[in-house]
Amino acid sequence: MPVIALDLGGTKLAVAVLDDDGNLLFGETSSLEKRKGTEVGDLIAQQANKFLKKAEQENIRIGSLGICVPGIAHADTGRVWAPNIPAWDDYPLRETLQHELRSKQVDIKIDSDRACYILGEVWRGNARGCRDAIFLSVGTGIGAGILCNNQVLRGAHDIAGAIGWMSLNKPFEKKYISCGCFEYNASGEGIAKVANEWIRSERTKESLLKNRGDSITAKDVFDAYNKNDELAVSVIHNAIEYWGMATANLVSLFNPEKIIFGGGVFGPALQFLDAIYDEARKWAQPISIGQVQLLGSALGSEAGLYGAGYLALKD
Repeated sequence: MPVIALDLGGTKLAVAVLDDDGNLLFGETSSLEKRKGTEVGDLIAQQANKFLKKAEQENIRIGSLGICVPGIAHADTGRVWAPNIPAWDDYPLRETLQHELRSKQVDIKIDSDRACYILGEVWRGNARGCRDAIFLSVGTGIGAGILCNNQVLRGAHDIAGAIGWMSLNKPFEKKYISCGCFEYNASGEGIAKVANEWIRSERTKESLLKNRGDSITAKDVFDAYNKNDELAVSVIHNAIEYWGMATANLVSLFNPEKIIFGGGVFGPALQFLDAIYDEARKWAQPISIGQVQLLGSALGSEAGLYGAGYLALKD
């Protein structure tokens, strides 16, 4: 039975009607336009109702609705913590939709973006046929959707996969408190932070990134890397080491069949998968690392949307 999939990001909301095989029947993307709190919940309800109505007009019966949210989704309460959505510290998303949806017979399922990413890849991407796979999402932050024995690992309080806080260096520094050691060094924001730190420390005398101040972005670092800029090469190699160590830890802990790399940084960092694997081999359980495949996402920016669709279809 067709489903409605919604993928909520920090700046946009994508909505689609998908059939049982994941074929997109119709969809659209809306800007959040600086909405916050209940305004974002109202937009989700409005878009869901719009697509329910369109489905009715097309004689399409919708059985359920799946929502991918950028944060923590609590399965028991349907409440959401989303740091990029103002006033979504404990937002009652399921309750809002139960009250606002035009059809009270539609099941509502909500999960985190990292869980939806791996579900999307299992359904329509590079993890098809896998029972044990991981989606390593590296964008503004870092998270992991972990599939174990065909079930998404959520933890006691739905926070499993927050691997930006993985400890990959010592000693502890206060700068890791807000985002974690791994994320500080190897996320999109982290790559820019490290570049700025090294510029201020005069680690290199010449760089294309100098005189950019705090406006440096990860894209700037990748662009400078492609021009063989000494500082940018060092920053990217630092990130590769962190991605490799994290990969090694995931491989040793979970023995996955595949690790799928996605998010905005992968992207331009897909060229480093071989280097990440070489780094991981130094640290990982030797048999497991020989069994795993490292791949880029097949779905790109649509992984969350397809994951929300698959979430809606699952029992």
